[in-house]
Amino acid sequence: MNHPQAAASRRSFLSRSLAAGGLAAVSLPGTACAVDATPPGGALNVRDFGARGDGAALDTAALQQAIEACAAHGGGTVCFPPGRYLSGTLRLKSRVRLWLESGATLLGSPRLADYPATVPSLASYTDTYTARSLLYAEQAEQIGIAGQGVIDGQGAAFQGPYQVRPYLLRVIGCRDVAVRDVTLKDSPMWVQHYLACDGVRLDGLTVTSKCNANNDGIDIDACQRVRISNCDIRSGDDALVLKSTLDRPCRHVVVTNCVLSSDCNAFKLGTESNGGFENILLSNCALYDTRLAGIALELVDGGTLDGVSISHVTMQDVRGPIFIRLGDRARPFKPGMARPGLGRLRNVRISDVQALGAGPIACSITGLPAQPVENISLSHVRIRFAGGAKAADPRRQVPEKPEAYPEYSMFGVLPAFGFYCRHARNLSFHEVEVETAAPDPRPSLACEEVDELRLVAWRPPPRAAATPPILLRNVRQAAIQGCRAPETPGAYLRVSGKTSAGIRLFANDLAAAARSVDLDADVPPQAVAVAGQAEGR
Repeated sequence: MNHPQAAASRRSFLSRSLAAGGLAAVSLPGTACAVDATPPGGALNVRDFGARGDGAALDTAALQQAIEACAAHGGGTVCFPPGRYLSGTLRLKSRVRLWLESGATLLGSPRLADYPATVPSLASYTDTYTARSLLYAEQAEQIGIAGQGVIDGQGAAFQGPYQVRPYLLRVIGCRDVAVRDVTLKDSPMWVQHYLACDGVRLDGLTVTSKCNANNDGIDIDACQRVRISNCDIRSGDDALVLKSTLDRPCRHVVVTNCVLSSDCNAFKLGTESNGGFENILLSNCALYDTRLAGIALELVDGGTLDGVSISHVTMQDVRGPIFIRLGDRARPFKPGMARPGLGRLRNVRISDVQALGAGPIACSITGLPAQPVENISLSHVRIRFAGGAKAADPRRQVPEKPEAYPEYSMFGVLPAFGFYCRHARNLSFHEVEVETAAPDPRPSLACEEVDELRLVAWRPPPRAAATPPILLRNVRQAAIQGCRAPETPGAYLRVSGKTSAGIRLFANDLAAAARSVDLDADVPPQAVAVAGQAEGR
């Protein structure tokens, strides 16, 4: 309800804001609504525009009126005092920030009719998902959401395919976007989708959404200059995912000091990759209770992934700690467009990773015969896998599956318990330690069709099986140094494949193994050289 006194208060506020260029901080008479010490502009109280905040009356019109009034006079803060504000779609405006006080909840309506379809002017593959959202912004600048309140999408109320489940927050083609401290929960679809934005800051968010399908915690899509920090995410789908559903890259992204848990993947690039990924940094994060991969780098719809650095990550009960995949699903970023060509995945550094409670499948790094992954480096990595495989089959042919949806388990149980690598160029492992909770006869490392392999201080566990700890098939130009063989009744290294060449072992301690190297009959005689080390028994 709009009382004359409330209207007078608003007029007084607006005149003062105009006098100060729309940036003055003011105190409002009427309902108390404290703002932080340095708000970006004046503060409007949504209750002064008729918002009931009782969780029953639909407040959409009153809330939108407050946003429009704030934007019309230069911007500022729209304040939600304690209460439950039931709403359909709200459209955010330039230079307006929503401030949700502690005890304030913006409650998504459970009625689909309260979310009118909004088709953005910037077309991408996500248009096929849903055109509805609780909070929406397009081509705006300097927008924000902050405070200690909650945005609750009541996502369990929506059942059915993508199109009948709104996003909680969708921001498209915007500049200087800041969302901090609020709690986002129970989205019907993705929790947050930022598409083609420049300058995104997400800080201190708590995201809890496991009430429906496709509950991604954060989706950063074809954006640049993005900082994500101090977030706690528990999601039913991927916790924090970077995408590129346009013909432009997702680039210059920093993720730090986050805690991630997911019923799918914790940190993922892909699957949509049309525009590629450039200059991505993840550091100082804790991942736990994740059903699929902890770190998933997936390039399957063309594009180029170039320059990803991941460091200081711990994982607990993450089934597949590391999954790197270059595939060829080749889905265009808009329906009806031509099929994109093969992408390129290169220049990835992963360091200082510890993972306990990994599953039995193993980590994998795989490209395709026509396009290997390139320049992949792992250092100071320690992973404890479940192990427990019943038999080892080092000759098993792992299917290529170029068009398959990428998932860490896509190849089934792999012919190594630690890492399986195929179609790679310039692949490096430095001080990597892998072990199993249960005995496992598989090699710790299997590499196939790899050029320029470097193993330094590789650390497999002792083993009772005669299967060698390391298997190389058609590997060319490999250097193995500074390694110590575990106690094993067989050879330390097995080499197979007629194109194997230039494999050198030097400065290793292989005394605990029965033999240094076993060569299959198809291996050229000069393919392997062993020198300068303690030999097998």
